[in-house]
Amino acid sequence: MTRALNAGRKAAFSGETRSCVIFLHGYGANGADLLGLADPLAEHLPDTMFMSPDAPEDCAGSPMGFQWFPIPWIDGSSEEESRAGMMRASDDLNAFLDGVMVDEDLLPEQVIVLGFSQGTMMALHVLPRREDPVAGIVAISGRLLEPDALQDEALCKPPVLLIHGDQDDVVPPQSLPQAAQALEDAGWKEVYAHIMQGTGHGIAPDGLEVSLAFMRERLGY
Repeated sequence: MTRALNAGRKAAFSGETRSCVIFLHGYGANGADLLGLADPLAEHLPDTMFMSPDAPEDCAGSPMGFQWFPIPWIDGSSEEESRAGMMRASDDLNAFLDGVMVDEDLLPEQVIVLGFSQGTMMALHVLPRREDPVAGIVAISGRLLEPDALQDEALCKPPVLLIHGDQDDVVPPQSLPQAAQALEDAGWKEVYAHIMQGTGHGIAPDGLEVSLAFMRERLGY
């Protein structure tokens, strides 16, 4: 049985919803942490609503935040517990995505998912394993889980924009080229990358600008 994800939302700037951007936050944060990005983006994506769910589990490493799955080197969980948590969270995220599309009367090609850190890991794992591709994935400061399984398990290949800070001391910057290579090896035709110079584990203005350009193009603005 899947767990319902509590999500904040920001209505479309124009008042008419024709697309949706879904934010997936990082380990120990919450949906509100990324929903603030909607403010600078909304006027440039006027017919787009924004949603940002809380991850399904309380976070042991951050009592006020949430996690998609345990991280062994932070919380002392086992690799087995971590993977089991990731698989269960994948089911939760799939159910959430299905619900958004039904409730908002949206097709997959009208939806973009933007992940940060652990949210990126979820996006890159879940979305290629869905039957129909979303308009695009913006994957910031994360990594691709189980890259060796991607070629056999991917059911669709949505466009992916990989973004990473070159000074990231939480998720190594090398995760970006590794993910890009794995995606290309698995048959992706549209993989884009941007390095945020002088940036640690965060989202710099240039990263948000590149994300916006990608989202506008994918959503037909």
